[in-house]
Amino acid sequence: MKTYNIGLVGFGLIGRVHAYGYDNLKYYYPDSGFGAKLFGVCGRRRETVEEAKKSLGFSYGTTDYRELINHPDVDVIDICTPNNLHKEQLLEALKAGKPVYCEKPLVCDMNEAEAISEALRDFKKTHQVAFHNRFFPASLKAKDLIVSEGLGEIISYRIAYYHSGSLDAEKPMGWKQEKGAGVLLDLGSHAIDLIYFFLGEFKEVAGREKTLYPERKDRTGNTVKVDVEDYFIINAGMKNGAMGVIEASKIAAGAEDELKYEIYGTKGALRYNSMHPNYLEFFNSDEKEAGFKSIPTVSRYPEGSFPGPKFSVGWTRAHIHSIYSFLKCIDEGKSASPSFYDGLYNMQVIESARISSLNNKIQPVNSLPIKQQA
Repeated sequence: MKTYNIGLVGFGLIGRVHAYGYDNLKYYYPDSGFGAKLFGVCGRRRETVEEAKKSLGFSYGTTDYRELINHPDVDVIDICTPNNLHKEQLLEALKAGKPVYCEKPLVCDMNEAEAISEALRDFKKTHQVAFHNRFFPASLKAKDLIVSEGLGEIISYRIAYYHSGSLDAEKPMGWKQEKGAGVLLDLGSHAIDLIYFFLGEFKEVAGREKTLYPERKDRTGNTVKVDVEDYFIINAGMKNGAMGVIEASKIAAGAEDELKYEIYGTKGALRYNSMHPNYLEFFNSDEKEAGFKSIPTVSRYPEGSFPGPKFSVGWTRAHIHSIYSFLKCIDEGKSASPSFYDGLYNMQVIESARISSLNNKIQPVNSLPIKQQA
């Protein structure tokens, strides 16, 4: 059985989530024919690296991502750092010619996207963005219903991703409230990708944004100007003719980590809320009795049976399936999805929404930046 040595760049919350995913593949997919080993880790602080080696058994640790990426024993690179660090780390990983998995959003703006786009032209290895919300059983079921025309022609949709963490005016700014971040990149990228996954490419967008507090305290206690938004709303037209609304908010009172969507077609409709992740609500107009019915999606994946299909699904489970899908594509020599091309397209939609908000005009969305690999 092939075992892939993983090199993890970044060991904050998401780094730990990814490490958990790789480390537990053997339980969820025992018959996969491949495995993963947490081989190397890179952290900003030496003490973080040493703690990761001690607690999780990494064989190698460094504070220089270049050393990790180019280590001869590292087979796969996983980038889990803040998105304002992705560009240089991705360029180094692509130059090294190893399969790469990267947290979303792939980059911060279109200048960075163009640099990655150029680097991808001669890159032949597997690459994937960690848009893990595609990998919940409910998302997979929703996609199946849409593709099989269970909803008929799609008319409209609404999707929202809500947090409440920025409501407190006294909360110090973190890196997600600094330049190069913001709620559109952080939460909006997930919502945009899920609609892209369900319905295909965007045609045009009209965006509006709101920053609740123009100034906040930084981590040293100094009052500074806030350069990014707390709330963003997009009215979008899709190339398939559907119209919809996308919201991303970190100032939604009472919200925890709530991703919810509604999709309406000529024959049926879907509803989902991540706070109730085990069920997908489906309305079929052909049925005699009207009303939405709850489809139990729970842990019903096409592959992987642990602990069983009827048990409640959790947030980390989608990350595990996303990582499994990536490694499976590597093992089979296939392109992965969502690929870096999809991540670059996500950035194009975000950039169009930003321009629309700035100019108060509807903005067209260009097609994919590069023809995707077969």
